[in-house]
Amino acid sequence: MKNSKYYPWVVVGLLWVVALLNYMDRQMLSTMKDAMMIDITELQKAENFGNLMAVFLIIYGFMSPFGGMIADRINRKWLIVGSLFVWSAVTYGMGLAENFTQVYWLRALMGLSEALYIPAALSLIADYHTGKTRSLAIGIHMTGLYMGQAVGGFGATVAAAYSWQTTFHSFGLIGITYSVILVIFLFEKRNEQKDIETLHNAGKAPEMKIPLLKGLGMIFSTAAFWVILFYFAAPSLPGWATKNWLPTLFSESLNIPMSQAGPLSTITIAASSFIGVIFGGILSDRWVQKNIRGRVYTGAIGLALTIPSLVLLGFGSSLVAIVGAAMLFGIGYGMFDANNMPILCQFIPAKLRGTAYGMMNMVGVFAGAGVTSVLGKMTDNGNLGFGFAVLAGIVFIALALQLVTLKPKVENMV
Repeated sequence: MKNSKYYPWVVVGLLWVVALLNYMDRQMLSTMKDAMMIDITELQKAENFGNLMAVFLIIYGFMSPFGGMIADRINRKWLIVGSLFVWSAVTYGMGLAENFTQVYWLRALMGLSEALYIPAALSLIADYHTGKTRSLAIGIHMTGLYMGQAVGGFGATVAAAYSWQTTFHSFGLIGITYSVILVIFLFEKRNEQKDIETLHNAGKAPEMKIPLLKGLGMIFSTAAFWVILFYFAAPSLPGWATKNWLPTLFSESLNIPMSQAGPLSTITIAASSFIGVIFGGILSDRWVQKNIRGRVYTGAIGLALTIPSLVLLGFGSSLVAIVGAAMLFGIGYGMFDANNMPILCQFIPAKLRGTAYGMMNMVGVFAGAGVTSVLGKMTDNGNLGFGFAVLAGIVFIALALQLVTLKPKVENMV
């Protein structure tokens, strides 16, 4: 099966489910606060609940680069399987928790285990899809994250029908069972033989293992990586802003209750982002065959679409304007999301991509944590819409820098 021409898409399908579970398990807690605080009274304090959210982001952010380094050095299949098994076991364990301290440390462990997944998964997909299908494959995988975020929102619904303990137990067992399926059907792939041939033809000696410090030096001495790092972090600001504050913005701008604003905002973003990653993936894969900067241009188009959408989200007041802006943002962000790893592949060797993406993931998470706090203060002052509009300026800077400086010479750096 591993040698089948269809197996690269089997890998995408297998990891799509893991991506769904990744976001679903982390998202469920945010929807089940009311059910849990009956048994765990410490959660009645908003500060304590905020600490649960914060510890996940802190651990997840700091561990992302280490997850990437590990992914570049060991069998990624077992890293993915182990990561899924641990965070699923943690999810199951949340249903056994009896006090705040236990929930807190389980949440921290979830941050650690989930941080190991994304760099390994994206670099594995990139190795299976070299060239004509890379952006589309990455984009399809990203839709699993979107779906997981949406499904996680139904945690409270399941908890209301049964109990919050049963909800955690059920979803934890699903992940544990699926990790066994991955053991059977998921295979590692390193393009080492192909890399050796490419280097040999170029008159260079192959280096099978790159020492850690040398690898970090190679990454940080690549000027394009710093541009990609900023290019990734800048859109992460509005990306996290829409995840955390868009329902509030919809409610305030349209003067509708949160019960309506929540579903309207999340469904709009999820559906439009799905369109964006598929369209952006197909466009990028075709464009790069004709122009080596095709992936850069596709990502730039996506970023360009988010700029007017953020301004309109900030200052719009009608249903058509707000929903239309959210749809435009979702499409643009999806196009951007589908091309991050493919663009990275044009500048960073395959053996260092996990490490590089781990760095990007860390910067994006910390940028998101920062903007969430800032927008919270602006919301208290009645300036949430203005905050969204300001983010458009930051994205514009990233867009201009990307177009001026990112000039890849190859489709796939080895």
